Amino acid sequence: LRVHGCGPGDPVTPGAHDLFYLGGGQDRDQALVAQDLTGAKGQAIVSAIEDGAALLAVCGGYQLAGRGYVGVDGTSMPGIGLLDAETVAGTTRLIGDVLLEARLGGATHEVAGFENHAGRTHLGSGATAFGRVIAGHGNDGTSGSEGATRLRAIGTYLHGPLLPRNPWVADTLLEWALEHRTGEAVRLEPLDDALEDRARAVAAGRARGERGERLIGRRA
Repeated sequence: LRVHGCGPGDPVTPGAHDLFYLGGGQDRDQALVAQDLTGAKGQAIVSAIEDGAALLAVCGGYQLAGRGYVGVDGTSMPGIGLLDAETVAGTTRLIGDVLLEARLGGATHEVAGFENHAGRTHLGSGATAFGRVIAGHGNDGTSGSEGATRLRAIGTYLHGPLLPRNPWVADTLLEWALEHRTGEAVRLEPLDDALEDRARAVAAGRARGERGERLIGRRA
């Protein structure tokens, strides 16, 4: 594994990368990243995904992987247009544990994470939701959808962290990246995910309100 940081002004070399990660941040930092992704850099990422590379975009990165984000002050930040999604800041933040029924590559699993975002993301006809919200807010708090996928790209508001709690998502991204590098389908040997499964179960229980129910029962 070789990890390459790509900061403002750094180019994306065509064909050099198999897995991209776009993280989140405050609006000020997001505006700087949006400006940096405008033009050739953003198009290079889109081209890489269309060529078979994998991508995970979380929170602010998810918003910029779409068509753009309008901040609470009305500032418009252009996205790279990889995902058919538009985001507008709401007046309140959507915060808390989330539980999804997520679907990738024909398989369906429960995925647990934590969200903290003001953005309300609306998907267009060209986007498929990452998952159906079982508990939590998701993209906009009303649609019942969370995240967006296209090809081998996943955009989501879930962190907290996402991959250690959900090894199925991590393995899927790694298999996609390896297939892009080798040109052959890859199936990773299973690991012992007992600790990861326990972590996901705790987060899923919080999302469902089980912790709150236990506390109420103890007080009674």
